[in-house]
Amino acid sequence: CWGSRRSSGGSAADTEPALGRAAGAVFRGREGGSRNFCIPSLFCFPSWKGVAGCCAKTTTAPLDRVKILLQAHNHHYKHLGVFSTLCAVPKKEGYLGLYKGNGAMMIRIFPYGAIQFMAFDQYKKVIKKQLGISGHVHRLMAGSMAGITAVICTYPLDMVRVRLAFQVKGEHKYMGIIHAFKMIYTKEGGFSGFYRGLTPTVVGMAPYAGFSFFTFGTLKSIGLAQAPNLLGRPSLDNPDVLVLKTHVNLLCGGIAGAIAQTISYPLDVTRRRMQLGAVLPDSEKCLTMVQTLKYVYQQHGIRRGLYRGLSLNYIRCIPSQAVAFTTYELMKQFLHLN
Repeated sequence: CWGSRRSSGGSAADTEPALGRAAGAVFRGREGGSRNFCIPSLFCFPSWKGVAGCCAKTTTAPLDRVKILLQAHNHHYKHLGVFSTLCAVPKKEGYLGLYKGNGAMMIRIFPYGAIQFMAFDQYKKVIKKQLGISGHVHRLMAGSMAGITAVICTYPLDMVRVRLAFQVKGEHKYMGIIHAFKMIYTKEGGFSGFYRGLTPTVVGMAPYAGFSFFTFGTLKSIGLAQAPNLLGRPSLDNPDVLVLKTHVNLLCGGIAGAIAQTISYPLDVTRRRMQLGAVLPDSEKCLTMVQTLKYVYQQHGIRRGLYRGLSLNYIRCIPSQAVAFTTYELMKQFLHLN
């Protein structure tokens, strides 16, 4: 982490390391002399990046639940569309039914967001330093690697979340997060049971995370280069650094999320079906990624199969990514890391 040192005359000086990269973050007060607050960066900065993910997912939890029901063609809602399902779930399961699986999602998304954003920063540095690659390409590579790292670390929690979200009132197989962990472990092959569907997840995460960070970073660079006065403003922690205005940040994050989702959506459908496993009556036909893709295409086609729920995903991913990237940028300023 880096603390910003200013001379007595108020001019900005070069930054210097404070307690090492992994040891601490230095906060310097602007009033009353120097007020230093040292917080271990391994907990502080990654934690705030996790907050970005939590804020984003909380706003779209009902849409996430409906998307899972539609992707796997839950027999209670398979005849309905996006908005009719949104209306039908509260009638059948109450309004809390829209948040089924939300507890597991919150437990997962906090470490997921923290790991992804922290890994992105570290991979960018490594790629630029070790491979000598910079610009758009290194953002794309770092984003892909960061997404894959976060997915592998938190996949069991995602598995449990999907199982809980797919359940309908009156047909509960899992009584809660801990019970779901126990059932999957004992009945589906132990620890390996938690990684069912990992292949399409990793394959899909590379373009999703890569294009997400790539698009956001590119839009940010172009915006600040072409229209700095219109789109940018001085950073709160370093007036010499330009950052995007909040509403522009939201827009860029939303566009980045929409493009990334469109590219990777069929693999997301494949992942959900494989994760549900024995919960689905046709699970024996969805044992591998290729089998699942073929089966969904043959049974339901492209629009109602591989891209079922995509319109809902646009509604879900645009605010989600917008909030995530905006919170991330604000936290970087709050922690004096620009």
